[in-house]
Amino acid sequence: MNTFSLMFLSSLLLVLLAVSCGEVQAQSCRPSGRVRGKNPPPGQCNTGDDSECCKDGRMYPIYRCSPPVSGHTRAHLTLNSFEKGGDGGGPSECDNQYHSNDTPVVALSTGWFNNMNRCLKKITIYGNGRSTQATVVDECDSTMGCDDEHDYQPPCDNDIVDASRAVWEALGVPKDNWGWLDITWSDA
Repeated sequence: MNTFSLMFLSSLLLVLLAVSCGEVQAQSCRPSGRVRGKNPPPGQCNTGDDSECCKDGRMYPIYRCSPPVSGHTRAHLTLNSFEKGGDGGGPSECDNQYHSNDTPVVALSTGWFNNMNRCLKKITIYGNGRSTQATVVDECDSTMGCDDEHDYQPPCDNDIVDASRAVWEALGVPKDNWGWLDITWSDA
């Protein structure tokens, strides 16, 4: 074999290996099970901020992982109230307190919340051509849902940054577009 053929085959092997590793990493966070929905008792599901209530018999995926964190981790920004009586349920997990909607705070999907290791740390959120910082105060539970503890809402997807109104305002998103936005984020 000549030198050109060896270089070509070596390059091809490296490309195939890189593609294979990329596919493995992209597939490394798959659903780890499902939870069956049940209808909440009357008046028990808070639908504020367009929150969804579980549907009887519907199967919802659960995740024990989230995609790997990078300098610009892709995610979906959702809207949450961290105030008492809001759609966020009970007090925040990190500090056992409620937070004003005017304070830039977030809940992260279970894998990113990382067993409370990101508690009270800041992240930078990039979206709508702007960026802002917010403090992690809670987990958006990807492992459970459809019960009293989770306000009869489905489990979070594994790529959620659940944000207060202050975050949406800081990103300059028009109020009628609040609820779901493709973003990236990083540790601050």
